[in-house]
Amino acid sequence: MIDIGVNLTSSQFANEQEEVVSRAREAGVEALILTGTDLAGSRDSAALAARWPGFAFATAGVHPHDAKSVDAATWPALRTLAAQPQVVAIGECGLDYNRDFSPRPVQDAVFDAQLALAAELGMPVFLHCRDAHHRFVEILRPWLSRLPGAVLHCFTGSDAELDECLALGLHIGVTGWICDERRGDDLRRQVARIPAGRLLIETDAPYLVPRDIRPRPKRNEPAFLPHIARVVAACRNETPEALLAHSRAASVALFQLPL
Repeated sequence: MIDIGVNLTSSQFANEQEEVVSRAREAGVEALILTGTDLAGSRDSAALAARWPGFAFATAGVHPHDAKSVDAATWPALRTLAAQPQVVAIGECGLDYNRDFSPRPVQDAVFDAQLALAAELGMPVFLHCRDAHHRFVEILRPWLSRLPGAVLHCFTGSDAELDECLALGLHIGVTGWICDERRGDDLRRQVARIPAGRLLIETDAPYLVPRDIRPRPKRNEPAFLPHIARVVAACRNETPEALLAHSRAASVALFQLPL
């Protein structure tokens, strides 16, 4: 099983990365993709991934929250990072109109520029969208024919948004949000509609702790991916083994992982 979204550079994991990776391996996790959210974080994710070749990989990009930090030096630096063999996607990139930590026109421009970079380099994209679906699709759609693939990380949208994302050919990332008794009802119903081959699983650790784990941990870890997989499989009325087989194959194909 492959965790496509881990924030291993988070301060919550400071000086514990070795132990976190060890627990993930003991839990049966076969590979991690470490998320880059700004230039410095992308460098750190790539450096961490290089410590576990063949097990850890990374993305390189700028999250919409950090779009305002982009300057002319960002783009050649991202291009250099993307050339490293452990870097398998551009992102986390997209739009976040919920918190608006960066001005919306800046978010839009930085998202478009990262799609252009991914198209130039022939790399898939690791996408973020919150409260911005219409504009997100408007910016993304013209690039899709030039991209090898895309995954919308941590999907929490509406039925109509899911339908449009699937129609566009996007892969869908599902997190422990599905385990949340307060806000996971829609996702528990929606996952059955995601075709095998388009559904990927992720923890988004240390965030989004699966709320139904007892005793409830203080933070999320990749070692909890099997728990998320069991919940997703039950919601899809399939065995965990079947879910893990097709989500693994889809992850390997999308990110061209050498597994």
